[in-house]
Amino acid sequence: MKRSFRLLAFSLSFLCLSAGVAAERRGTAVRLHSLFGEAWEFTLDESPLFATSVGDHRNDDRLSSETLADYDRRLARRRSFIETATRIERKHLSPADQVNLDIFIRLQKDEVSELEFNSHLMPITNRGGFHVWFPELPKRVPLGDEEDYDNYVARLNDFGRHAGEQIELMREGIRRGIVLPAVVLEGYQGTITPHIVEDPSASLLYAPVRAFPVGFHADERLRITGDITEAIQEVVVPAYQAFGDFMKDEYIPAARGSIGAAALPQGREFYRYRVRHFTTLDISPEEVHQLGLNEVARIRTEMEGVIDRVEFKGSFDEFLAFLRTDERFYAKTGEQLQKEIAYVLKRMDGQLPRLFSILPRMSYGIRVVPEYIAPRTTAAYYSPPAGDGTRAGFYYINIFNLKGRPLYQVEALSLHEAVPGHHLQIAIQQELKGIPRFRRYAGFTAFVEGWALYAERLGLEVGFYEDPYSDFGRLSYEMWRACRLVVDTGMHYLGWTRKQAIDFMKENTALSMHNITAEVDRYISWPGQALAYKMGELKIRELRSGAEERLGDRFDVRGFHDAVLRSGAVPLDVLELNIENYIQAADRE
Repeated sequence: MKRSFRLLAFSLSFLCLSAGVAAERRGTAVRLHSLFGEAWEFTLDESPLFATSVGDHRNDDRLSSETLADYDRRLARRRSFIETATRIERKHLSPADQVNLDIFIRLQKDEVSELEFNSHLMPITNRGGFHVWFPELPKRVPLGDEEDYDNYVARLNDFGRHAGEQIELMREGIRRGIVLPAVVLEGYQGTITPHIVEDPSASLLYAPVRAFPVGFHADERLRITGDITEAIQEVVVPAYQAFGDFMKDEYIPAARGSIGAAALPQGREFYRYRVRHFTTLDISPEEVHQLGLNEVARIRTEMEGVIDRVEFKGSFDEFLAFLRTDERFYAKTGEQLQKEIAYVLKRMDGQLPRLFSILPRMSYGIRVVPEYIAPRTTAAYYSPPAGDGTRAGFYYINIFNLKGRPLYQVEALSLHEAVPGHHLQIAIQQELKGIPRFRRYAGFTAFVEGWALYAERLGLEVGFYEDPYSDFGRLSYEMWRACRLVVDTGMHYLGWTRKQAIDFMKENTALSMHNITAEVDRYISWPGQALAYKMGELKIRELRSGAEERLGDRFDVRGFHDAVLRSGAVPLDVLELNIENYIQAADRE
């Protein structure tokens, strides 16, 4: 009887303990997701345009606030999120929430580092900034009813304040010696003067007047047309004029002669952080540089093999000169280039089920890079879909200087920017269920760009690059990303000159000189970002090789790709863990 009583007492104690542990775990999970929600709301409130893009329309009538006080406040709030997160007992979380917590802390720490290094005092690059994206506003916001149009007008009227605050940030940058290199600002006027118009109807921001939705009454059209006209004339144009005057009179004279991030205050420390940030790896600039040299040597051997295949009689440099000058490799019109790209992508659409069992619902389209930025930007870029499903993803094609847009690179470029590259990965991520909202829109560059570079190579598995010149274009694109490891670290950390970087790219890639120069200037104005592509791709390829070796005949490429993509963009160490779990699960089947 006593023994039975002791067993009963033990069982009740065990049940109480188990119930207590379960309650603790539930409470910890609630606290964690409450923190995620608080931080997400903070992000939406601080970034109204981002909020609009993910389907939150509470602040559709305003732009972000960009004062120095705002950045101090953001720094304090991000630090508080980290403090709260580190107090959460990880052991009481599920494995999935442990990953969520780790990613959250990493993102917050990176935000804090950017603020502590004062990178916000350089809010523009040679190809981007508030003055570049704002004319694209009609393509980024809803314009379906009268309220949407009123919100659009409110944002036009808010641009004067927004631009003025950006100018003050840059003035503070001048005072602290945190300014862009002069060389990358050559031709900056082309991003400003097109928007200083005498006739408001000549502004890109006038576009909504020409496309009122069906059902708008005549008086509504008249009122809104007047409001948009007045906002462009009285606010937007003066703001661009003021920014142009500031650039000419204050910023350009203060721009630095050096090109490397190491020349900035705390520059070497800043660049070492940027290397870790963009690669998500604990790796030094010197290690990245050497890895780049190794990759350049490997890819060069493969490129020379293609030259042998086409039986070209001449040196490597002569072959590159041939590719850069022979008319057969270049479209005669922008329309021809767009048609070539559309055909490649339609072919790939039909091959996707061979490579993936998960495909996104959201579609994508093709657009031309706006004229005012085309001379200063690269061959193409991708714009993600709206988070609420109201706008597709878009692959932007640069048709400026067609002699710099070779057709033999169209396959690799298109697979990178659209499918199975950026559009497929980002659209799938936005449609994921069961992960916190901040992770649906998190963009670890090493993952996002690493995937897109890996996606270029997938064309080999489904019938692309049959033309040896196109295959050389693929290798040239891979070489381009390998060269980035060398020239980015070279310029920002090892003392390379701009000419050294341009010459290195010229000697090793088939890119046109226009593209090479634009790319090098991009790396100068955006330290570290260019490292992400090759580092991410190398990790994905390494993980795939390991999975193929361990699983043998049981390896399924569709299952591997699902394992890579099903958690969205993650740091590379988390990706490695995901693939290990995939391999172990496949072993048990």
